[in-house]
Amino acid sequence: MPTTPRARARAQTMTDIVRIGRDHLASHGAAALSLRAVARDLGVVSSAVYRYVSSRDELLTLLVVDGYTDLGDAVDAALDAAPADPIERIRVLGRAVREWALSEPARYGLLFGTPVPGYQAPAEQTVAPGIRVVVTLMGLIDAAYRQGVLAEPTRPVTVPESLAGNFAGIRAEFGLDLPDWLIARGITAWSSLFGAVNFDVFDMYGADTFADRAEVYELHLDAILDLLGYRGGV
Repeated sequence: MPTTPRARARAQTMTDIVRIGRDHLASHGAAALSLRAVARDLGVVSSAVYRYVSSRDELLTLLVVDGYTDLGDAVDAALDAAPADPIERIRVLGRAVREWALSEPARYGLLFGTPVPGYQAPAEQTVAPGIRVVVTLMGLIDAAYRQGVLAEPTRPVTVPESLAGNFAGIRAEFGLDLPDWLIARGITAWSSLFGAVNFDVFDMYGADTFADRAEVYELHLDAILDLLGYRGGV
């Protein structure tokens, strides 16, 4: 925590800049973000805001990190209240992602929607917060596998040599005990979960196609668990 008045004032200004940036993101979209407009709402001259944020891209990075962090916190909070069963916790994680996305469509769109023209997120700042949810998901898959409730598919999953080293690195980095076939299925589960959320948030189903999209999403979660080899317990 900042300890000096100047440090506290700077931290508060940064908090205000991110808050205003979120508001502008929701109102105008990522491509239209403007530091000049943020400065106006902050109540300072445009040159003053550059002492805190040097460019539109830096503001976008702050908003990306803020969005990933808030999503990760929402998932963690949901899991804190969830039962110990890893299968149910995978469901809880999936529901928490969807609920956050529907409540924060502009921020979700910044993270998982159309890229902002001319902007490249700096990996050194965005990767760690950006993979929080998938790391949690893979950990839950690992816990379910260790409990013996995920069955290997009857048709072998062949992992090319070009990917085997990547899978070994994932196992080592995150302390997983997953065979290659389940890492491969976990990657599909990850992309499928966010793909289903994208369809919902961006209204890709069509307005009148389904009476209850939450129930459609539950079917997606069933299919993801089936893909992972869950057969209702062993």
